[in-house]
Amino acid sequence: MAATQFTLSKEDWSLHRKGHQDQERHREKVKQAIRENLADLISDEGIIMSDGRQIVRIPIRSLEEYRFRYNFNKSKQAGTGKGDSQVGDVIASDGPPQPGQGQGAGNQPGVDYVEADVALEDIEAELFAELTLPNLKPKSPDDMVTHDIDFRDVRKTGLSNNIDKKRTLLESIRRSQRESAQKGSMNLRILPDDLRYKTWEDVEEPDSKAVVLAMMDTSGSMGLFEKYCARTFFFWMTRFLRTKYDTVQIRYIAHHTEAREVSEEHFFTRGESGGTICSSAYEFALAMIEKEYPSERYNIYPIHFSDGDNLTSDNERCVRLVNQLCELSQMFGYAEVNQYGRSSTLMNAFGKVSHPYFRTVVIREKAGIYQALKAFFSSRDETVKPA
Repeated sequence: MAATQFTLSKEDWSLHRKGHQDQERHREKVKQAIRENLADLISDEGIIMSDGRQIVRIPIRSLEEYRFRYNFNKSKQAGTGKGDSQVGDVIASDGPPQPGQGQGAGNQPGVDYVEADVALEDIEAELFAELTLPNLKPKSPDDMVTHDIDFRDVRKTGLSNNIDKKRTLLESIRRSQRESAQKGSMNLRILPDDLRYKTWEDVEEPDSKAVVLAMMDTSGSMGLFEKYCARTFFFWMTRFLRTKYDTVQIRYIAHHTEAREVSEEHFFTRGESGGTICSSAYEFALAMIEKEYPSERYNIYPIHFSDGDNLTSDNERCVRLVNQLCELSQMFGYAEVNQYGRSSTLMNAFGKVSHPYFRTVVIREKAGIYQALKAFFSSRDETVKPA
């Protein structure tokens, strides 16, 4: 029998497949690293202060091929077979501390990590995939529509960027098989007649109106950390809503003892001072809803950030106003930035609010911003407690 000869060439598809597999494995590692570091990434000050084109670096554990690992220490191992072990003997125990663990300088080899450049869009894709507007309902009679593109057909002509690679390859294989049946040999190549293009249609989908009322305490008790957490949350909230929803409006309300509507730039950059009367923000929100956003036509989402330091005599009024807002809203979110775990009279007062659409979260560190986003923008009614 003649020996079979194999020729390795640039056209060998196994090489392309191997490269594609490595690329996919690397992409999955990047996504995994983003997911594992998401709480830290979204609170990165460099991203918040960027112009939207920020590139950040994340560590990724290096990929290793399968290989034998030799036991150079020649320590005893647990195995099977005949031996002198008895019932109750300890045959294994925890090994020495892992690299980077324990006290003092270590002598164990470390784990190789590489740093990958990640665009802001990659972080947004992982973060926004977890978020949604809760309890979103269709509103009548002025339901709105959004325009989208839907690939519904495949044709022989089209734009080069819309080539359907899978269907093109299948057409080439079918044609080559037909030719091989006639000529007795198969020559697989892609001809112009094999090309298939995806075509699209503009479609209209029903959408519901919604408004988010972003309320932030700007009184003197809101320090640098408190304002940073609040503004970081609203930064990601704004990007999320504008990325995933076409018909969601955002109104910005700042308050100390008095509340007023401010521009987006003012909301994120200006600081104020004074005392704190949180009910002023709730009264302002209720007046805005009554005048511009009737609940039968809009999904309403008030979200309030404060440090919980409110005028004590105002707390009962806040509870009453929050109950009124909950009746008109799809979700009311109250986030309290309480870094040192001090007693909060406002949060204690909100314990009397039992409405199912009322959600609270306490932020004690920057990682809590991520938990607040998931608490307020999830489909499940839940209250996220501080870690």
